[in-house]
Amino acid sequence: MIQKIKQFIKSPGFREWLDAAKVALILFLIIRTFVVQAFKIPTGSMIPTLKVGDMLLVSKFWYGAKIPFTDMRLPGLSKPKRGDVMVFLYPVDKKRDFIKRIVGLGGETIEIKDGKIYADDKVIDDIKISQRFYYNRGQYASNGRKIQVPENSYFVLGDNSASSHDSRYWGFVSKDYLIGKAFVIYWPPNRIRLIK
Repeated sequence: MIQKIKQFIKSPGFREWLDAAKVALILFLIIRTFVVQAFKIPTGSMIPTLKVGDMLLVSKFWYGAKIPFTDMRLPGLSKPKRGDVMVFLYPVDKKRDFIKRIVGLGGETIEIKDGKIYADDKVIDDIKISQRFYYNRGQYASNGRKIQVPENSYFVLGDNSASSHDSRYWGFVSKDYLIGKAFVIYWPPNRIRLIK
């Protein structure tokens, strides 16, 4: 038996298979690192947009993928915009990934008042944000409090404001923590759709 295994390992067919496997692994690593990555939604913080168990794809190249082992990023197709659903490293524990919607951009003053989001004292009328009710919870969103978003940072909220651990509690997401833009739900089949 051992002799047959040794013969198989030395055969041209095994070498071809091994070469194909190496190429596939390299392509997988390149795609996962710089292009797209799959994520599964573990909580209901983004209901109704995303439900528990939804599996989605996140575009890493949209905002510019981070180059491993450096602080540099590749050029992206777009800067993060208000209303985007993005995946990022949780600022309190960078070993965890979070997903939320961007509501405040660097340099803006954000306030939650009567369930609405205000940026620089003007109510945000983007339908992805304005159709939801936001609660005054956490140290960064107490009633009557206005928060200045630092440059190169974002204020992010879950669509399910009653049950979301978001910027209201722990503050801002630095652009250095961005992973990518969530763009499509691919599983389960009855939930396949673009993320808006």
